[in-house]
Amino acid sequence: MIPVIVATVSAVVVLAVAGWVWTRSRRTLTTPAERAVHEALRMAAAAADPLRAGLDERSAGAAAPQLRRLIGAAGVAIADPDGTVLAWSGGGRELGAAFQAAAAQAAGTGPAVDRRVLVVRKPGPGALIVQPLLADASGSLGVLGVVTDVSPGPGLLGVVQQVADYVCGQLELAELDASRTRLDRAEIRMLRAQISPHFIYNALTTIASFVRTDPSRARELILEFADFTRYSFRTAGEFTVLADELRNIDRYLALERARFGAALRVRVQVAPETLSVVLPFLALQPLVENAVRHGLAGRASGTVTILAADEGADCVLSIEDDGVGMDPALLRSGEIDAVDSSGPTSTGELAHVGLANVDDRMRAAFGDEYGLVVETALGAGTKVIMRVPKFRPGVRT
Repeated sequence: MIPVIVATVSAVVVLAVAGWVWTRSRRTLTTPAERAVHEALRMAAAAADPLRAGLDERSAGAAAPQLRRLIGAAGVAIADPDGTVLAWSGGGRELGAAFQAAAAQAAGTGPAVDRRVLVVRKPGPGALIVQPLLADASGSLGVLGVVTDVSPGPGLLGVVQQVADYVCGQLELAELDASRTRLDRAEIRMLRAQISPHFIYNALTTIASFVRTDPSRARELILEFADFTRYSFRTAGEFTVLADELRNIDRYLALERARFGAALRVRVQVAPETLSVVLPFLALQPLVENAVRHGLAGRASGTVTILAADEGADCVLSIEDDGVGMDPALLRSGEIDAVDSSGPTSTGELAHVGLANVDDRMRAAFGDEYGLVVETALGAGTKVIMRVPKFRPGVRT
């Protein structure tokens, strides 16, 4: 009984000490100043989320209340680069016409261009502060209006300036995101353009050869070709899941096997848990096409091996052929690691522009540590390895 009592008393003492420490730390870590900083950061983050989508009525409407509370103003208005009012939060709406005129002037569209801070006095105490949202590279991004109930001094004007700089930073990040999206789409269009015209011609020729001898086979190949082109030229999204990418590669290989027959051998081994992994759209197609081309170059037959393995936080994909291989000395760009199986690691110029495109897109989506790795040597075939994280914030289909 005594050990039980001792244990109970010890537990009570531990809980009491823990409670005292927690209460003391809570009292220490929740001073008014700390709570104010935490609340300011929370409001700044809440305003950043919509602004990262760019400046329009929706994002301005969501950001304006957060900016008003962040500044401690009676009202906040946001105008676009042309001076058109997008949103107004709080009071001071009777100053709408004055803000419209001042915003047009601050944005550089009025009769007298003046991009400095404008202070419009209102009846009674307070003023309307009109602060241009200026970026060094982009010029005018919009106009911020702040309604105050007190006469604005240097301190308040400084706060408005800092908030305006913060808004500009978020809008510039939005433009960078949009630019990257446009670049990704341009790279996808380039990849589509790189789908070999010879492959399309040869596929159609192969289908035509079956029309008389095996009409059922011809119909199957026509459907495979239609599904392959429909997927390859789709317009939705810069990312896809591995299952869809492999399904389209299977269509491509079905057309190539119809052409080459037993000369083309394909081995596929995919871990089921990797099928839902998200990767850049058309990331595998150029690798498989290269493997088929190089695997059969100057040879009576060749084997292409496609593997997808589950390795913890990553999915590891490899595309390998047993063809002529490449001289690592020819790979000189330094963008892809080329591992010569007969010697030390070297880097070099990419053998095919499709590899460079996929490498760039992988690095842009997941980071430099997810660039392609090429293992090759003359006469020893080529193996391209791609690591894909199972989850990465912001990457989704």
